Amino acid sequence: MMSKHMIAAAVAAAFLGAPLAASAGEAELLQRIEKMAAELEQLKSELRASVKKTEVVEQRQQALTAQVAAAPAASGAASGVASASGAAPATVLSGYGEINYNRPTKNASAAQSDLRRAVIGIQHRFDEKTKVVGEFELEHAVVSADDKGEFEVEQLYVEREFGNGLRAKAGLFLMPVGLLNTNHEPTAYYGVERNFVETAIIPSTWREAGLGLSGEFANGLSWDVGVTTGFDLSKWVFNADGEGRESPLGNIHQEGQLAKSRDLSVHGALNWRGVPGLLLGGSVFTGKAGHKTADFAANDARITVLDLHGRYTPGQWDLSALYARGQISNTEAVNQLNIGQPNPIPSAFAGWYLQAAYQLLKAGDYTLSPFLRYEQYNTAKSFKGVPQGVGVTPAVDEKVVTVGANLKVGEGVVLKADYQKFREDKTRDRLNLGVGFSY
Repeated sequence: MMSKHMIAAAVAAAFLGAPLAASAGEAELLQRIEKMAAELEQLKSELRASVKKTEVVEQRQQALTAQVAAAPAASGAASGVASASGAAPATVLSGYGEINYNRPTKNASAAQSDLRRAVIGIQHRFDEKTKVVGEFELEHAVVSADDKGEFEVEQLYVEREFGNGLRAKAGLFLMPVGLLNTNHEPTAYYGVERNFVETAIIPSTWREAGLGLSGEFANGLSWDVGVTTGFDLSKWVFNADGEGRESPLGNIHQEGQLAKSRDLSVHGALNWRGVPGLLLGGSVFTGKAGHKTADFAANDARITVLDLHGRYTPGQWDLSALYARGQISNTEAVNQLNIGQPNPIPSAFAGWYLQAAYQLLKAGDYTLSPFLRYEQYNTAKSFKGVPQGVGVTPAVDEKVVTVGANLKVGEGVVLKADYQKFREDKTRDRLNLGVGFSY
């Protein structure tokens, strides 16, 4: 304010001094001009000092602001939480879990509750292009020699991004098969239990050790290819204790545990998301499973699994369909060596399902979605090398109707209830309740 008044005074003096100069003479006018020039220089000096002070204050304010922003960022990186400034942490924890209750309607004494699984995930990013991903799963609450619980590594791999959507990974990772295998958190699917087609025909969760390459195109098409371990057919149990009728591939899955690797497998998958809300895709996996095991007749047996799947989410609807088929070749010789056993190796197994869900209610953090699913599957459609009349015949297709609802609480918690009706084995009809979470 003082500087503005001084400038105004100088200008007024210039106008008033003009008539005085005319009467007092040229010498007096020069004196006034020199005085005004001195006053103007003083004003310039004061203005420069004021500007400099303002710049110093602004610099100090900027430095303090940077220090305040840096403190939450450092704290977030240490705790695995993103900072307020938006910087992503190097290490991130994740996890999911579910507790289920199953009550057979025709045998209430067989009702049971189970901590089905609890999973802890860790992801660490070494730099913007390289990361390691690990998931560690505990099943059935207790792990010991006398309990049915299991502790296992679900995934553990290193991934490197090369740009343009191209990525490579090495380690133990999930196979890109179907809709459920790579997206199996309880908040991601309908129903208390995972569907039968993607557990009995496609084992869940199916992982292999090896190398994988994936990429994306601008038209919504993504692809996956890889070379990995496969199955070990010599693990097949032919007697009544075998689990092959429940899930043929689940019975001989190696899970990265001292996996026989003489015969490696290859896989490929394509998925298209070119229309909003629509996913169409398919996959194929193939590889030998004999590994030249000594005294094992099916050394040249080959396992091939393929699937076709689709999902469409127009508005409040969520519609999906999937078909899966598996084949095991060259099983005749090994089945003939085990004639009379109740559990021969099937040459084919397959299944499919249709599912529809509708977002009926959304109020605050609550979302209620009823659903209906029909599925048909057969884990032993045909046998080779099994003579007629020995008491083992191909299984019939089991048909299951599941009706229920998911109630989401926010985005991380889900409550589930459903009823399942079996067409062939009616003793399996049951009511299911469950709670799940993911983060």
